Amino acid sequence: MSTSPVDLGATDHAFDDLLQANRDFAEDFALAGFDGVARAGVAVVTCMDSRIDPLGMLGLSPGDAKIFRNPGGRVTAAALEAIVLAVHLLGVERVLVVPHTRCAVASSTEEQLREAVAASAGMDASWQAFNVVTDQVQTLRQDVAAVRAHPLVAGRVRVGGFIYDVDSGLLQQHV
Repeated sequence: MSTSPVDLGATDHAFDDLLQANRDFAEDFALAGFDGVARAGVAVVTCMDSRIDPLGMLGLSPGDAKIFRNPGGRVTAAALEAIVLAVHLLGVERVLVVPHTRCAVASSTEEQLREAVAASAGMDASWQAFNVVTDQVQTLRQDVAAVRAHPLVAGRVRVGGFIYDVDSGLLQQHV
């Protein structure tokens, strides 16, 4: 993967493969006219890690769930905003908070991540926060509690905390 600066004004073909894949996808597109309601009544907050297939790991299909992803699968202010909208406007009745094993945010220090990013960027990254997690289970409990306690969510949905094992594909419930 290139880390050299990119001429953002240049027209190139960097996305041609993805645009072709999109055209192929659109040929059999089955969600046209779908109202966006989570058909299975599920919302998932999980990590951005590409080893996680949020729908597949739960036996769901596109249109079944609302998915919110961020580093570490954390319940941030933005995640809470998404959950509130999902609960009140998009049919969500169950929320799963799902961090995972071997997560960089949970297995590195803030300094290690800053150093790695600085080395890649070729510039100081000491100012960038990465919100590392020192105790994944305790943090998961806090995140689930934050969802359960939110005044626009409390008592309206079931909320569970799970850790996804990226090596086995299994979920283990912790909260």
